[in-house]
Amino acid sequence: MANERRETGLHSLRWRLLATVGVAALLGLAISGVLSYGQAQHEAEEMMDGHLAQSARLLLALVSDNEAHLAELAKRLATVSNEHGSAYEPPLEFQIGRADGSLLLRSAHAPDAPLSGTPGYSVIEHDGLPWRMLTLAASAEPSDYRVQVGQSIALRDRAALEVAGQAVLPTALISPLLLVLLYFSVRRGLKPLDELAADVASRSPENLRPLATVDAPLEAQPLLLALNRLLGRLQDTLDNERRFTADAAHELRTPLAAVRIQAQVAQLSRDADDRQHALTQILASSDRATRVLEQLLRLARLDPLGGLPSRQEIDLAALARQLFAECGEGTGASPARRVRLQADDSPLLVRGDAELLKIALRNLLDNALRYTLPGSTITVFACRHADALSLGVADDGPGVAGEDLPRLVERFYRGGDARGEGSGLGLAIVQRIAELHDAHVQLGNLAAGGFTASLRWPLADAG
Repeated sequence: MANERRETGLHSLRWRLLATVGVAALLGLAISGVLSYGQAQHEAEEMMDGHLAQSARLLLALVSDNEAHLAELAKRLATVSNEHGSAYEPPLEFQIGRADGSLLLRSAHAPDAPLSGTPGYSVIEHDGLPWRMLTLAASAEPSDYRVQVGQSIALRDRAALEVAGQAVLPTALISPLLLVLLYFSVRRGLKPLDELAADVASRSPENLRPLATVDAPLEAQPLLLALNRLLGRLQDTLDNERRFTADAAHELRTPLAAVRIQAQVAQLSRDADDRQHALTQILASSDRATRVLEQLLRLARLDPLGGLPSRQEIDLAALARQLFAECGEGTGASPARRVRLQADDSPLLVRGDAELLKIALRNLLDNALRYTLPGSTITVFACRHADALSLGVADDGPGVAGEDLPRLVERFYRGGDARGEGSGLGLAIVQRIAELHDAHVQLGNLAAGGFTASLRWPLADAG
């Protein structure tokens, strides 16, 4: 159980976001703290250098104004010496003398550095420790006083550390608060996803309505669209299954009822001819039920397909020749009808599934053989037009009523004046195969009489 919780935590989007944003925030605060610390330390040292310069100028002014009372000045300066100053007030040591190096005054712990050196800042060693020194010379003639002030660098560093630490302290204190704010921000930001998960979890198998996308964040929109497409496909699949069940029950009811009735007739009949006729009707009804079931199963396999799993290059002319060879000229479902072939000599290439296209062409041929009058001529054709490639069947029969043409591809629709037996599924199967091949079904009456049904590929899309 502990391992499951640990794995769940590792794969949680919330904890991944918290870890990523938290590490980035802490890293940013750390870099900001380091930069702030360095800048604060630099500014503190600059401030203490300014303090040295200000003290040196004051001392130089005091010496110039109290030249006759240097001994008394030394006593007064000793009384204000800060032996135990705070970190922000490091002790200041000084020496006062002349340009020739002679010493007039010095504090108790001042480093013994020559006053005749070049004025300005310098670093010297005193009692084994580095000191920051400033030598300042009088600029007014004929005065040649020199003042030297200095501070221990160790004490200066401690003061700078204090200043820099105070600058960084707010950043360190705000880090835990920032992490807490990040946690609640991420939790609030992911609330729409939690609501979406709750919505999906509460759905029943019958509830396949699209998920609401209005309140979902922009980043979740692709996921929602994919889920809605999936729900739509599931709904279509369930609808197809329900339709298949209803269609099968509806279409098989008549032939099965006929089988039962004829079986009862054969069972009760005493006349051999009547019994034989009943048995013949049983076989015919069984054949019809078998044909309907095969067509339904074929549609059930085609309906869920969103596209062809694989496409191969197919020559429509060769496919028409192959089907014609299998049927045989002048033969087929009815020997009283003549079947002929019209196929271009040049290849007519499309990409698709050869078996499915052969099923579509065979259905068109079966329809023509079943519904045309004896003595009719049926043409299986594959040809190139100015703007399209076509594969289909034409006949010289009576044609189809104009009001029936738009509905011929509907399932179980056979038209008002349909002759012969059929299930009304053949053209529906052709329509579905055409959709899978990016083609469209063209149905129409011929000007010279007859009917044509074909699959057409615009030349721009045939490849």
